[in-house]
Amino acid sequence: MKAPWDLLALRTQYYEAAIKAMLTSIGVPLEKLKFVRGTEYQLNKEYTLDVYRMSSVITDHDAKKAGAEVVKQVDHPLLSGLLYPGLQALDEEYLKVDAQFGGVDQRKIFTLAEKYLPQLGYAKRIHLMNPMVPGLTGGKMSASEEDSKIDLLDSPANVKKKLKKAFCEPGNITDNGVLSFTKHVVFPLMKDGETFKICRAQEHGGDAEYTKFEDLETAFANQDIHPGDLKASVEQAINKLLAPIQAIFKEPKLQELAKKAYPPPVKVKANAANTDEVTPSRLDIRVGRIVEVSRHPDADALYVEKIDLGEEEPRTIVSGLVNFVPIEEMQGRDVVVLCNLKPAKMRGVESKGMVLCASVDEPKQVEPLLPPQDSKPGDRIVIEGYENGEPDEVLNPKKKVWEKLQPDLKTNEQLFAVWQGNKLLSKVNGNSVMTKSMKNAPIK
Repeated sequence: MKAPWDLLALRTQYYEAAIKAMLTSIGVPLEKLKFVRGTEYQLNKEYTLDVYRMSSVITDHDAKKAGAEVVKQVDHPLLSGLLYPGLQALDEEYLKVDAQFGGVDQRKIFTLAEKYLPQLGYAKRIHLMNPMVPGLTGGKMSASEEDSKIDLLDSPANVKKKLKKAFCEPGNITDNGVLSFTKHVVFPLMKDGETFKICRAQEHGGDAEYTKFEDLETAFANQDIHPGDLKASVEQAINKLLAPIQAIFKEPKLQELAKKAYPPPVKVKANAANTDEVTPSRLDIRVGRIVEVSRHPDADALYVEKIDLGEEEPRTIVSGLVNFVPIEEMQGRDVVVLCNLKPAKMRGVESKGMVLCASVDEPKQVEPLLPPQDSKPGDRIVIEGYENGEPDEVLNPKKKVWEKLQPDLKTNEQLFAVWQGNKLLSKVNGNSVMTKSMKNAPIK
């Protein structure tokens, strides 16, 4: 569903070339390496019959549980998501493997394979798991979120840009993708006698060298290492690892393959007809954190807030919440913000966004939406079923995009924020936007 068959065929070629380049770059011999495409065996009669056999013994409870960390969790799941764990289990038999290797997010699928393959008369396999490195934006790394990952062919300029925006809070060693990368990639690949070097000016403590990750982690937790210095050192390490891979991909055939497998997005002219289609993916909704708040000097009902939205500087946003949320509860609060409205002056103060709230008029009640659990400033909020669109840079007031979409935004009986019944979700971790207490209330 994500790509046509001809593009998938090119991508399997790209994966093969990329994996060979990665292994070559760290000195792993390729003589015994073999690549098998799923279509080489998944379309045959025996495999299809085993899919039916597997479906007759797996319960829907076990299928849902097995896919909990790798299949998108929604109220009404597609049948494909329930079948997926069983298909992966059957792959072990049809590939005749001794062991399967994956991330710890695969452990429930591995458990399902160990339980159900013997029921079909097949051997139980060994399962090996690798830790999951958090994404650069915090939380889970996502292929669809460009800034959460470093691509093998990213230029040094792109690496610098992504690391500059990466979540790396001082002293925070949880969900820190920059620090985790050093633990799971940099340190294990260091040769005897090598160290991980933090380069910094003498007035900031001078250079520091580490041979064990635990010492680096302790120093960062104690804030002896500034996030900027850690990022700069990780940037050097990443570029050093990518250089031999990118050297292999300088071969013209591989350059052409990379372009065909991952063609650049087609630029659409501003006056193209499809820019007039009003879909919720055009809204740039993000998690924000209020870092500073004060009363508007010329309006008793308005707050002036500085909100961290994952950008270089906090945005100024004006909200009419004085009569509904005490100022002490506003400071440090996480909110959900519509970021691409055209900036507007509100009693002399320019507001560059809108804090989204559940709101009813009779009697007047207003309640700021609650961001998804485990979300961070800058995390994008999307509408279920409309995750892949790109938001407008600025919503054109003449097109009235917000005015057309807003009437279908509301909270439901279960306190979830929805648009036409589709939940508002974090694009990073899939958790839902909610309201504290207001049911069936318009969101505006």
